[in-house]
Amino acid sequence: MTSSPRTEPTHLDLTIPGITCGACAGRVTRALDALPGIRDLTVNPVTKQAHLALDGATLPQVRQTLIDAGYPADLPATRLTITGMSCASCSGRVARTLSARPDVADAQVNLATGRALVTHAPGLTPHALARIVSDLGYPSTVLTDGPAPLPVDEAQALRRAFVIAALLTLPVFVAEMGGHLIPAFHHWLHGLIPMQALWLMQMALVLAVLAGPGGRFFTTGIPALLRGTPEMNSLVALGAGTAFAFSVVVTLAPGLLPPASRQVWFEAAAVIVTLILMGRWLEARAKGQAGAAIRALIDLTPDHVTALQDGQPVRRAAADLRPGDLVQLSPGERVALDGILTEGHGAIDESMLSGEPMPVAKAPGDAVTGGTVNGASALTYRVKATGADTVLSRIIAIVEQAQAARLPVQALVDRVTRIFVPVVMALAVLTFALWLAFGPDLAHAVVAAVSVLIIACPCAMGLAVPVSIMVGSGRGAQLGVLFRRGEALQRLARARIVGFDKTGTLTEGRPRVTEIWTTGIPQDAALRLTAAAEARSEHPLATAILSRAAGIALPPAQGMTAAPGRGLTATVEGHALRIGNRAALTEAGITPDPALMAHANAAADQGATPVHLAVDGTHVATFALADPLRPQSAAAIAALHRMGLGTAMLSGDLPATAQAVGARLGMTRIEAGLTPADKLDRIRAMGPDSVFVGDGINDAPALAAAGTGIAIGTGTDIAIESADAVLMSGDPQGVVRAIGLSRAVMRNIRQNLFWAFAYNIALIPVAMGLLVPFGGPQLSPMLGAGAMALSSVFVVGNALRLRRAG
Repeated sequence: MTSSPRTEPTHLDLTIPGITCGACAGRVTRALDALPGIRDLTVNPVTKQAHLALDGATLPQVRQTLIDAGYPADLPATRLTITGMSCASCSGRVARTLSARPDVADAQVNLATGRALVTHAPGLTPHALARIVSDLGYPSTVLTDGPAPLPVDEAQALRRAFVIAALLTLPVFVAEMGGHLIPAFHHWLHGLIPMQALWLMQMALVLAVLAGPGGRFFTTGIPALLRGTPEMNSLVALGAGTAFAFSVVVTLAPGLLPPASRQVWFEAAAVIVTLILMGRWLEARAKGQAGAAIRALIDLTPDHVTALQDGQPVRRAAADLRPGDLVQLSPGERVALDGILTEGHGAIDESMLSGEPMPVAKAPGDAVTGGTVNGASALTYRVKATGADTVLSRIIAIVEQAQAARLPVQALVDRVTRIFVPVVMALAVLTFALWLAFGPDLAHAVVAAVSVLIIACPCAMGLAVPVSIMVGSGRGAQLGVLFRRGEALQRLARARIVGFDKTGTLTEGRPRVTEIWTTGIPQDAALRLTAAAEARSEHPLATAILSRAAGIALPPAQGMTAAPGRGLTATVEGHALRIGNRAALTEAGITPDPALMAHANAAADQGATPVHLAVDGTHVATFALADPLRPQSAAAIAALHRMGLGTAMLSGDLPATAQAVGARLGMTRIEAGLTPADKLDRIRAMGPDSVFVGDGINDAPALAAAGTGIAIGTGTDIAIESADAVLMSGDPQGVVRAIGLSRAVMRNIRQNLFWAFAYNIALIPVAMGLLVPFGGPQLSPMLGAGAMALSSVFVVGNALRLRRAG
């Protein structure tokens, strides 16, 4: 007895950025040591690398272990473009083959886009991944950074193949089926051409169909069948090939078959291939429309610009520009790259970013974004970002990543399609056996088996989910909603409550000083001292105070210390200042002035935020700062309520201020005075069906912890990176659009899945002949081919309706 050969261990060198010291390295070592199937482990705190050998363990296990330990590994991700995938069995096989490798952490394969996103170990090269996929029979190439190139027009090639197949099939179909419709035509044709000669001509034409435009089914399907991994092409090749082979035997060697079974099915073989080619052509054309959002984004930037070289305008390719180059922008011209305006004043249409139709006024020093449209002014800007670093390129990358995502609902489809084709082949064999045993003759058994092979459609199953994601995420980009993670499309549809940060989310985030009350000090002096202390603060309230103090000479401040949620302390001109809310005064042992507190409470009741100033331990001034509500906030909250959702305001502001703002908006629940940790606790308590919308650095933990985090695109990079979706404008109604689009996408997916599964459940038994004992018809293979082809077209066409969603 011989033992199976031992698999060689896979050696990995992983970069772990979170390792900063020997203690970190020790924790990583202990975590990985506890994982079975790892050997030869060394962790270097200097290089921040871990070397290990996988001897039973896999990279996904290692990755999760490191995440649980708090030291995630930095793994490369490779994008592949894959051709030849025609159904869910194909994409599932590619995904399983890649995922089976111990050095692959994750493999997402998208049938609709013909692309894969593979996260893997650094030692596994992108070209090696492409080679693995190509060896499966699906030619693959590596996609470089930046927007993926537009695909070759598959629809055009399929249209050409369909037209050739139709021209070759038409004479066969007319010769065979015309006599059934017009008996006189049958007698005339057979009087003109002997039956045997007619069959030989049909055989030649059908052979041309199968070897020419239909050859793709055989060159892909038969090798897959021989490898033991049959897929959609295998079913078509078996069905059409069986009908053709049976007809050839009848034509060339009729003595091998009983007289009752000597019927030819040349027209069935040809029509099967022609109709399926027609279906794939229509499907490819529809999928091309599904990807229109990405193409529209790619087409937004001009290929050439007017650059300034030594002060003279020169026409240059936009791809040749570098940061620092000056570019002239003519009226009505699109901005080619991100930059900073240096000359001119005007308005720029930024609707491609925000979905907002109103142009945005621009002046020197303001940012301009590639893809936006200049108004009626001549402007000049300095290039700031090129290539993959531009906002538009990042948007395209986010949309592509969302389109390639694998939703949780896809798991059911994957389990079904994995066994679908083998089950269909088994049913075809069973059908043949039953018809042979109980049917009238061999010909009917062959027809029934071919019908079962042809009627089955894993294509519709495989397209049901990804094509809806593809269209839905593209539509989201057009509406100014970017889904950074595709699964957010599914989770948002289940949302029950939406939590909002207040400042910068429901309000404009640019508070203004509306009132100043003082006691024992002039207003100008109070403003001067406060602005001096706030000069180095980045808090929005500090900005408002500094804006009010514009033009006043400010003395220097020493020893400035800020306490989150409590304000700051500083020394200005020898005076000890404390600036903040009432709690800040109380904590410092400062007695609030009753008159100033009365003004503060009245201002808070109106939604303003009071800020108090104490000088040398005495409360001397109170500022009222009001942050205007965004014009769309009230409408957004009302729309969410109409959708059956609860709303909550989670604010760090004073309770009175938050209550006033929340009451004006009609919020369901209002909580104020919250620290970032408090917000995190509230979000966790809301459960997995919660949504949180925020814009600041302190919102990042809540955005990450929420069932779905939505960041305001005008907010901080940290908040955006922590979110599942991003609103490109500051309009809170983008939340309404995002949830509405998510619900539409999931409704569309359910419709597609129902059609795909119900179609097969209903028609496969009919193809087997279930209705025949009850007087029903036996399904023709040609009708089966037409139904199968149209089922995929139905799924894609249904998904295209999402282009009008929102």
